[in-house]
Amino acid sequence: MQKSRYGIKVLSSEVAAASTAAKGISIGIIGTAELVGRILQVLKAFPSFRPIPIVYEEDSEAPRLAEQLGGTVEVLLASGPVPYNRIREEANVQVALHYVPLTDTGFYRALFRLRNTIGSVEQNLRISMDTLSKQMVQKSLSEINETHTEAIYYDGPDFASKEQLIAYHQEQYESGACVAALTADESVARELTALAIPNEWIIPTDQNITVALERALLSTETRQSREAQVVVGLVNLDQFEKRIHVHTSEHEVQKLKLDIHRMLLDYVESLDGYLTPLGGDEYLFFTTRGIFERVTGGYKKISLGKSIYQKFGLSLSIGMGFGRSANEAGTHARIALRKSKEAGGDTCFIVGEDKALIGPLAMADPLEFALSLTDSELLKKAEDAGMTSGYLSKLMAQVARTGKTDYMVHELAAILDISVRSTHRLLLQWMDHSLVAIAGVEKVPKGRPRQIFRLTFLREKAGI
Repeated sequence: MQKSRYGIKVLSSEVAAASTAAKGISIGIIGTAELVGRILQVLKAFPSFRPIPIVYEEDSEAPRLAEQLGGTVEVLLASGPVPYNRIREEANVQVALHYVPLTDTGFYRALFRLRNTIGSVEQNLRISMDTLSKQMVQKSLSEINETHTEAIYYDGPDFASKEQLIAYHQEQYESGACVAALTADESVARELTALAIPNEWIIPTDQNITVALERALLSTETRQSREAQVVVGLVNLDQFEKRIHVHTSEHEVQKLKLDIHRMLLDYVESLDGYLTPLGGDEYLFFTTRGIFERVTGGYKKISLGKSIYQKFGLSLSIGMGFGRSANEAGTHARIALRKSKEAGGDTCFIVGEDKALIGPLAMADPLEFALSLTDSELLKKAEDAGMTSGYLSKLMAQVARTGKTDYMVHELAAILDISVRSTHRLLLQWMDHSLVAIAGVEKVPKGRPRQIFRLTFLREKAGI
């Protein structure tokens, strides 16, 4: 394992194959530790991807590593144009190959930093350049009306070695032709710094990385099939029978149902889906996975819950099911709805085609974090500690709604809908299995101080 400055562990080529057992669309990421770390940070917004990153020291290693990964991933992403061109020209890979482009935004950032290092913005600046084309650089300078920068471009071979690029920049600097260098090669930038030659490394922005990942995602066969995969949703109005008792006439009840139906229709229309009432307080709808993922921000929030509550004072329980067939998706939607009900309502769970539980999704504005409990080891640990799926769902929903992980025993008893005595007994079991810890005590005017219990397993899951 290596570790980038972003704190992300990056797999070496020897252990990359061990990641193939995980689920998701496998994407091989090839580059330097710094760039791979940046890509993995942005990749957190792409829940469909399962990354298999490999770090190299020299660009010349990229073709061999690409061939090594080619048989185990669905798509390859090179960290920049240099490794991409090497892989395309020198390697035999049968999967889609993409790269993170260097655009004007990365160039502007590097130029701005270099000017801050050199001195005044009005000062004429002659720089040596590699990798970026003359046409692109001149166009970028023209667009910002930059007339104080002049660039000299490397005109050597396309696959220049690190030593060739260093020698080129060093020659331009020592001859006085240039006062600084811009390079797209991280190792070249390090060597130039060691030689006391002013320079900046041109690196892609997060937006450049996002665009590259979106293109890579859409090019995979798995993604193309998942985009059109049928998703089944079940919506239940929480305690609807109690709610309609406040209406004095059947006419008002029917009008309320029509208004709710209209709002549900509007939401399902935003999913380009199909809605049908199942009678009473339950509705069924169909949509496709690609649209559902985009509208929910990658399975993070469902705005429908907030809209229904604001207008009608009602909460919703929603179950979403993914499956390889409509029948399987429907079955999973029913399981997910049951999980939402067990959590006390006003939430949404998803059951995937692999029966993994995802959620709860935020029913209002997105919280600072979203819990996604698909860790089989954690589920097994909770089960061994006597934490039933019902208790687990309720605790997850509560934390997702409030962002709070510290509770008094009576608060937990109310959430779990059991007695305080039973809650104490469960807390002892959960503490023995390192799921819960004592976070402190609260002093009260009379009586013994009350302990504060921390749901450490959910705190760790949320990355707090």
